Amino acid sequence: MKKTVVKTTLGILFILVLLGINYQESRAHCEIPCGIYADSLRISMILEDVTTIEKSMNQIMEISKSENPNYNQLVRWVMNKEEHAVKIQEIVSQYFLHQRIKIVEENQGEAYEKYQKHLQLLHKISVYAMKCKQTTDLTFVENLRTTVSEFEKAYFHTHDE
Repeated sequence: MKKTVVKTTLGILFILVLLGINYQESRAHCEIPCGIYADSLRISMILEDVTTIEKSMNQIMEISKSENPNYNQLVRWVMNKEEHAVKIQEIVSQYFLHQRIKIVEENQGEAYEKYQKHLQLLHKISVYAMKCKQTTDLTFVENLRTTVSEFEKAYFHTHDE
């Protein structure tokens, strides 16, 4: 009787471990042409991530200055900062570049210039997010926030919804 209970318990644990290994985080949006988009929501999400990165950087600097730093908290803030930078990069790539910014040919004049401007700003956002992962220099947070604002103006000014 006890062997059966142990085997059953081990079997359940094994299944749970397998489920844990195969777990994949679901994305906020898919790549099928569903037509369901929330562009302004994505901008708000990016700005919220920027604010979280800024807070994380400030906490990292504060904890680092401490006479007896709490390394567990320090690691948690570093991981938090990196997680939110990755979220920004995913929105830029998976949402805007893959789904919302349409390819425009060079011979399309003004439309091509707008396309190039969108690409340039999204690239800057992605790189500034990367720089935020690499450092606690708040200059990159400000550059990120400013570039997101520039993209928002350029995107909504020229984008047909």
